Amino acid sequence: MKPPLPVQPRDHREGGTGPESAPLLSVRRLSKQFPIHSRGFVKRVIGTVQAVDDVSFDLRPGETLGLVGESGSGKTTTARCILRAITPSAGEIRFRTPDGRVTDLATLPDAMLKPFRPHLQMVFQDPFSSLNPRMQVGQIVGEPLLLQRSASRREIDDRVAEMFRKVGLKPEHRTRYPHAFSGGQRQRIGIARALIMRPSLVVADEAVSALDVSVQAQILNLLKDLQADYSLTYLFVAHNLDVVRHFCDRVAVMYAGRIVELAPTNRLFTSPQHPYTKSLLAAVPWPDPDQPMQLSVSGESVDPSRLPPGCAFHPRCPACFDPCRAQRPELAARGSAAHQVACHLPEVPPA
Repeated sequence: MKPPLPVQPRDHREGGTGPESAPLLSVRRLSKQFPIHSRGFVKRVIGTVQAVDDVSFDLRPGETLGLVGESGSGKTTTARCILRAITPSAGEIRFRTPDGRVTDLATLPDAMLKPFRPHLQMVFQDPFSSLNPRMQVGQIVGEPLLLQRSASRREIDDRVAEMFRKVGLKPEHRTRYPHAFSGGQRQRIGIARALIMRPSLVVADEAVSALDVSVQAQILNLLKDLQADYSLTYLFVAHNLDVVRHFCDRVAVMYAGRIVELAPTNRLFTSPQHPYTKSLLAAVPWPDPDQPMQLSVSGESVDPSRLPPGCAFHPRCPACFDPCRAQRPELAARGSAAHQVACHLPEVPPA
């Protein structure tokens, strides 16, 4: 049997009372459907793709929550709904601004979103295509300040130079264009652009997946340092479980648009409860040439336009039994309030 993955001890937040534990972001029953249109001149809606389905979680100030799962599981769509890059079909996205006001972003009209944009920013996956090749990098980083009209041009230039230093770049290079930088440097520019408005919440969508391994470590360390300096809260979307284990305080595992397990990182990696989570951890390569890769499930992920009844994972689950085929499990506490699982199977004690 493969030994458990080593996990660095971390100070995980498992809840609490008092003002300091008030969530920065509360997502409740978030859903997003995309219509499927027929071909031809007359476009009729012939079906829907359930990209995000009844997702709920809290994110507290200073915390890093990882969203993991296969491609197509709904991670990026969830993140984009939270940022209101796309409009959710249903649910609540309650965001707490620095002055303590709580606003439901899900129902807010597009015209009223501008005051909230500085507080929610995104670091994109591709550090090249996310930067305008026809703009100098200093202009790219300072553009949010210009659009929000929150500083004079001289103040913008000073803040851009300061932010370049914070992310490990030379301020005198801000007159260059994106093609003059390496992939890691371009991602630093993307981070500088995201942080120039001093946001409360930063969504990092596969922010290191396009980088070399050595550069990944540098960017992750930079994000950690910036989190401490600016009291940032991260929603970290990723495929790489080793990166998630190193970087995140809690992990939410998504499958077919739903969260199937949510737990502190240590507990998720040492005592996974959902069969899908176990299969993800079993698929992580182990640095032992004599240890074959263990895959506990087979088959393709379900079609989000034709979800099966009951648990969406049951066609691939090796432990499936009758309730799994008939009733969809709800996300509920298991073992502790901080560990939530959507599964009909009984709790498995730690090995």
